[in-house]
Amino acid sequence: MIRTPLRPLARILDARAKGENPDAIEKENKRVRHEEMRDTSRVRAEGRLLVLCLFFSCAFIVVGARMGVLATSEPVEPRASAPGAAISAARADIVDRHGRILATNFDTHALYAQPQEMIDPVRAADALKQIFPDVDRDRLVKDFTGTRKFLWVKKKISPEQLQAVHEIGEPGLLFGPREMRLYPNGKLAAHVMGGASFGEEGVNAAEVIGVAGVEKYFDDYLRDPANGNRPLQLSLDLTVQAAAERVLYGGMKLMNAKGATSVLMDVQTGEVLSVVSLPDFDPNDRPRPLIEGDQSDSPLFNRYVQGVYELGSTFKIFAAAQAIDLGLVNANTIIDTDVPLKVGGHRIGEFKNKKYGELSVRDIIVKSSNRGTGRMALMIGPKRQKEMFAKLGMFTSTPFEIVEAATGDPLYPKRWTDLSAVTISYGHGISTSPMHLAAGYAAIANGGRYVKPTILKQHGPQDGPRVMSERAASDARNMLRAVVTEGTASMGEVRGYAVGGKTGTADKPKPRGGYYKEKVIATFASMFPAHDPKYVLVVTLDEPIETSGDEPRRTAGWTAVPVAAELISRIAPLLGLRPEHEPITFTGGTFTRGE
Repeated sequence: MIRTPLRPLARILDARAKGENPDAIEKENKRVRHEEMRDTSRVRAEGRLLVLCLFFSCAFIVVGARMGVLATSEPVEPRASAPGAAISAARADIVDRHGRILATNFDTHALYAQPQEMIDPVRAADALKQIFPDVDRDRLVKDFTGTRKFLWVKKKISPEQLQAVHEIGEPGLLFGPREMRLYPNGKLAAHVMGGASFGEEGVNAAEVIGVAGVEKYFDDYLRDPANGNRPLQLSLDLTVQAAAERVLYGGMKLMNAKGATSVLMDVQTGEVLSVVSLPDFDPNDRPRPLIEGDQSDSPLFNRYVQGVYELGSTFKIFAAAQAIDLGLVNANTIIDTDVPLKVGGHRIGEFKNKKYGELSVRDIIVKSSNRGTGRMALMIGPKRQKEMFAKLGMFTSTPFEIVEAATGDPLYPKRWTDLSAVTISYGHGISTSPMHLAAGYAAIANGGRYVKPTILKQHGPQDGPRVMSERAASDARNMLRAVVTEGTASMGEVRGYAVGGKTGTADKPKPRGGYYKEKVIATFASMFPAHDPKYVLVVTLDEPIETSGDEPRRTAGWTAVPVAAELISRIAPLLGLRPEHEPITFTGGTFTRGE
């Protein structure tokens, strides 16, 4: 900035020459300078006032908007205090298809100790032993009298235990609030729920994480605070699940089986309404996994997805359906089952060396002929048979939405030879889970479309890929109905609910090769009502022995079938299915029951 001199020399000399007063020049320059300074200060002040006005306006807008949001929003409980604010304890509920609670959160407390604050640590350890019999008293004394400044005593305690600890009067015993996962139905659907545990922990909060089942598979969804008011809805029906577990447990004990599993699946939507694995456990007190030995001996073992078994003659219907679908046979095509069948140097025989003679395709399924099924498999050929099983999902782990399902990979031959095709046609040489089998039978029941089994509630049928024609599926359903009315599953008939299905009894393999002579996996895969199937039910028993007769009986017709029949009679009314009695016609003075 260039300042003008108050007494410019040229003007002063000029004023003196003219006889004017030079001081007037100085006064005039001062006046002009003061006016310029005043104008500059005014402009600067106005700018500052404008900025301050804008600042206050923005502040009022923000405060007003926040007050508006608070006035229109629902009140919520404040978050945890500072020490635990970073730990998210919220977890969405899990409900069944009707909205009934399967898993929820429960307010509880953790018990921790600060030994340096204790007055009498030995007395405190003795008192805690009385309240919690499972704690190690000597270990507590060592920790309380040592150099530790902090230790957890119990991660979760009941209100009664909290009061008892409070009455000890020890200032070094403190409580931390937290939420725990609660399964109000106890063991019900234990393998689906899986269980939860604590992840990141603080004295004022603890993170709840899934450790198995749907709790782990959907862990991200359940832990998302945005889903706190949107429970995870499963396809399970709590009432049907309870009935299935009770009946299957009774059947397992009655048949002296080591374990049992059942799968009830909607053939149109793929929804699994009930699924049971026994023995089971209580997810509120999840046991530890086995470190050694046979994992199938553990109650944590999930038989319906992790149990990969040879499921025997239940596979025969797939061979018949594919042969019909390809136009190689029809239900009445005659095949001679007495002609010796030798494939790859191996002779194919019948169960207990039975002689069936010439049988139609329908009767091959009804009587469960290995040779008849094997001849159809040879007509189909290994390549086409393998393609069929691939479409049915028999070569990959089932897409069922629990983490254990990914570990149930089927076992099948790397080289699919003619011998493989024959043995696999009657359920040997390939091992799958009961869930795989349920999905395969659902394709037959719904008219030939594959549907993925799911644990989530659906809002309509799946539009799955077609794996066989409607005609082939219809013929297969008629054959399965005949198995119950005339064949190996005669004890599977349930009055008022036409049942169709196929038995399967497979020798149990030894861990190091070969098969046990007196240990079997007995399976009955069924659908009902057979004329218009709504549901598929698969029941599998591990090492059953029926002992009511003179000799022990292990086949599925004597073990799995009656258990499945009792299951259907109990759950069909719960599913809303009304019994439909077959018509009775009057002819010549006698009553005959129509087919």
